[in-house]
Amino acid sequence: MDFSLSAEQELLQNTAREFLSQECPPGLVRELYDDPKGFSPELHRKTAELGWTGLLIPEAHGGLGLGMLDMAVLLEEIGRAVVPGPFVFSSVLTTLGLVQAGSPAQRETWLPRLAAGQAIGTLAFLEADDRLDARGVRLKAKKTKHGYVLSGTKMFVPFAEVADVLLVVARTSGKAEQGVSLFLVERQAPGLSLTPLDIVDQTRRVYRAEFQQVAVPKTALVGKKDKGWKIVARLLDAACVALAADSLGGAQKALDLAVEYTKTRTQFNRPIASFQALKHMAAEMASDIEPARSLVWYAAYAFDALPAEASRAAALAKARLSDVYARTTNRAVQMHGGIGFTWEHDMHFWFKRAKWNEFAFGDATYHRERLAQLEGF
Repeated sequence: MDFSLSAEQELLQNTAREFLSQECPPGLVRELYDDPKGFSPELHRKTAELGWTGLLIPEAHGGLGLGMLDMAVLLEEIGRAVVPGPFVFSSVLTTLGLVQAGSPAQRETWLPRLAAGQAIGTLAFLEADDRLDARGVRLKAKKTKHGYVLSGTKMFVPFAEVADVLLVVARTSGKAEQGVSLFLVERQAPGLSLTPLDIVDQTRRVYRAEFQQVAVPKTALVGKKDKGWKIVARLLDAACVALAADSLGGAQKALDLAVEYTKTRTQFNRPIASFQALKHMAAEMASDIEPARSLVWYAAYAFDALPAEASRAAALAKARLSDVYARTTNRAVQMHGGIGFTWEHDMHFWFKRAKWNEFAFGDATYHRERLAQLEGF
């Protein structure tokens, strides 16, 4: 593996940074904090025009046909700009679910629309007990003459209100990995109701999705009945890589903002950047971030190229970046002093995103334990 980015990836990185600095400044993030849905259709349309929404979709279905490392490069910039919206859940998780397990008809129906930004998807996985293993899947999918009927509740479904389709993880039999299946459920399906949930990071809206006898046709089944857990596990690895990349970009931006502030803020007739304590704090933040970058890039590379290493690398990246992002934003707020704690200053956007990323799809403790199990301990 070449541990440097290719010329094409560097171009993607630079283009994304320039685009987001213009199209998603902190002012827009602040506006979307007050928006009922926390989502900008205009920004989504523009990202689709750049091909971002179809980055992981094969060219045959209107996408770019690129890999997870390319996506990680893009997500680093999305995290840097703390972009609100369903990009990770639609253009990574829903997309990968369909690419890997969707039927030809499902791919033909949804992938071109997802690639063009004409449709949005999301993943409905977690339930009330917040378990990340197969035993946490309790929403029932009962087979009928014409298809399936889904009954149960999903929690913390990201951007369900703006999604056109939900990729739902349900139980068709059994109690553990055997018996898990996936279904495509359109948001307007009769019996599906959504309730917004309060959460600290308003750039990532989540909902409770209640399925009250929601009938879906046989063609809604993604992959094989009872054989869906391997697909889900793969999507959970993808979520770890995606959030780690987002966290990497956010941590770097938090450091940049803190250093910039210390160069302009003066005390005792000199910039506070000259104070040794703040120099040490900035150096510790930088020493956290740089090694983490290699972890993220390796996890993204392994996701596509090294299947045997993918879960281990994803867990390692998620565990480390959960810590790094939280620690970096905490220190960045401290370096700003009192103004860093105010609503009027932008620093809280990254601080709150760090909290969301830290606990979503398993916190650092969970992934360290998972990593130990994968290593045979």
